[in-house]
Amino acid sequence: MYVYLPLVRPPDVSPRSPSPTRTPGSRFPAVKLKIKRRNFPDPMKLRSKEVVEGIEGMPKRALLKASGYTDAELRRPLVAIASSWNQIVPGHVHLKMLARDVAEGIRNAGGTPVEFNTIAICDGVAMGTKGMHYSLPSREVIADSVELMLEAHRFDAVVGIASCDKIEPGMLMAIARVDIPAIMLTGGPMLPGEWRGKRIDVISAFEAIGALKSGRLKKHEALEIEERCCPTPGSCAGMFTANTMACIIEALGMSLPGVATAPAVSSKKRRLARKTGEQVMELLKRGITPSKIMTRSAFENAVVVDMALGGSTNTVLHLPAIARELGINLTLDTFDRLSKRTPQLCNLRPGGEHMMTDLDEAGGIPALMKRLGKMIKGTPLTVTGRTVASNLKMVKVTENDIIRPPTRPYRRGGGIAVLYGTLAPKGAVLKTAGIPQKSLRFIGKARVFDREEDAVTAIQDRTVKGGDVVVIRYEGPKGGPGMREMLTATALLAGMGMTASVALITDGRFSGGTRGICVGHVSPEAAEGGPIGVVKDGDGILIDVRRGRLDLLVKETELKERLARFKPKKSRVEKGYLKTYAEHASSAAEGAVRR
Repeated sequence: MYVYLPLVRPPDVSPRSPSPTRTPGSRFPAVKLKIKRRNFPDPMKLRSKEVVEGIEGMPKRALLKASGYTDAELRRPLVAIASSWNQIVPGHVHLKMLARDVAEGIRNAGGTPVEFNTIAICDGVAMGTKGMHYSLPSREVIADSVELMLEAHRFDAVVGIASCDKIEPGMLMAIARVDIPAIMLTGGPMLPGEWRGKRIDVISAFEAIGALKSGRLKKHEALEIEERCCPTPGSCAGMFTANTMACIIEALGMSLPGVATAPAVSSKKRRLARKTGEQVMELLKRGITPSKIMTRSAFENAVVVDMALGGSTNTVLHLPAIARELGINLTLDTFDRLSKRTPQLCNLRPGGEHMMTDLDEAGGIPALMKRLGKMIKGTPLTVTGRTVASNLKMVKVTENDIIRPPTRPYRRGGGIAVLYGTLAPKGAVLKTAGIPQKSLRFIGKARVFDREEDAVTAIQDRTVKGGDVVVIRYEGPKGGPGMREMLTATALLAGMGMTASVALITDGRFSGGTRGICVGHVSPEAAEGGPIGVVKDGDGILIDVRRGRLDLLVKETELKERLARFKPKKSRVEKGYLKTYAEHASSAAEGAVRR
């Protein structure tokens, strides 16, 4: 287990103030602070004073008073709470409660909290439908909407409260872009379900479809799994994209220690929410902004933690997009280099049987970073006001099988591999944590489909056989458009017991819940004239993870001839946001960002 860090005491607290004391049932020392006016930056340097100060501020103050704010509240720093609360995403339904706790912390520390919302799409609900086209593109809308609110209203600081893939990175992109004192509070994992003595999660329901269709599961058993696999609010219970992103946000130094793994429904999460509200005021006093925290060294720490966790391949899209906002170029080569030297120390669902609750009990991200030792750089600053090294000094790790020592890893290399070759000249990614060791080299014959739905039909009809390589193209950022996740297809294969005998390759992407021989982000994509667009049924394909290769097994002269004749299909959309996204989206190798 590890010990939570006390918040940094402001430098102007009187030495006669009482020493921190522990409250019953809390790992955090209770620190009583006297918040004085001089603790904050000069009023002229507070952005909010542009809105509420002086005679010119009268009409603006009048409007804010119409919203219920008092003169006393408007004299304090205005701190935004950017939340993605809604009533459809299970990872978000509890965020309104956490926002109240954050607001209480902000008020306790002398600020005025002001809450607003942004959008959030549930990948699980949208999966396998037209709706999935909109998931990744929503990241840019989230970033833009949060930026617009923060800049237009001249907030002094911000707490971002979010869960799930796209929302967490989108919010962090905006926070990096605006660069005012900021801290993230991720919503936390849901508790696992249980069925017949086995812990289950939402992926169990996806895979139950294939098991039902192949006769490996009865209908009443599948319905029992449906009822029991998602028992509480929160991000899905394994190391899927939402929880992977939460973990690497903590590793980046942008959330308090312990936040990523604290269960959504726990009182621990609520206490951390209150501490988050208090700590954003400390960042404001000290002028600590995201650009001082999210340095290249911090991003490399995040990648190392990602590899040690065996996290989702979607981080290869999101981390470069966040880094780009800070002028940091985080390439596939960076992931490749760090993956080769980072052992995988955790084995969570979907690749293993451990859940997020297990990781939390084992000490969470601080314990993992402590285990990684010199592989973690200690110099980056964090939202605690301390460096990584200073934070980790207080962490104690006990021997357990949830976070193994580097001398006894699950895999000697990281949980994500980057592949290059004739089929992916600019790269592709594969989650090694989700495949058996014997499948690290696979040769098979191509079964080609130009959209996910056609591949799903073929898998359901049992026309896909062992030894096949299912190729799904025109699903990239431009071709999809929107780079859909292929969880419906991969879950069918898993449910049918074909994860070791059938491979799947796509210029789209995969859910963090995917397992099996699944290569995504193939770049260039088919819509940009990439080699994946000229693959034919029956072509041989080689996937060699150890050598980092993804090759189309045809003669070089023939491949050149095919590419010379190749004319990519036109976009599937002619209006709306997807058309705009398709016109401006970069390659998956560049994070699928808007150019």
